[in-house]
Amino acid sequence: MKAGTGHFVAQRVTAIALILLGPWFAVAISSLDSLEHVIVMAFLAKPLNGILMALLCATLAYHSYLGVQVVIDDYVHAAGLNKASLFISRIAHLVLALVAVYAILGIGSGT
Repeated sequence: MKAGTGHFVAQRVTAIALILLGPWFAVAISSLDSLEHVIVMAFLAKPLNGILMALLCATLAYHSYLGVQVVIDDYVHAAGLNKASLFISRIAHLVLALVAVYAILGIGSGT
């Protein structure tokens, strides 16, 4: 499989995952009595909710990274700046995904 094909497939797979996870998130959050800290923490502490939220965060970060990569490749033409921008984007998206999943795991474990 060529690199472009893999990128195309990854964007479509993450989009499908977000089509499923997005409505779950909207319905789940709107079904809460309020968005008070204690209620949201209790919601995320439930294993299924925590797993789905972690999947949502990781999928959003990866899908966003793929989209930003296309924008950088299309509009940043200087080779060095292109590589630096792609590297910074990759690190930023990875850090954001890891922090989100770590926070969700921390909520789920009660720490």
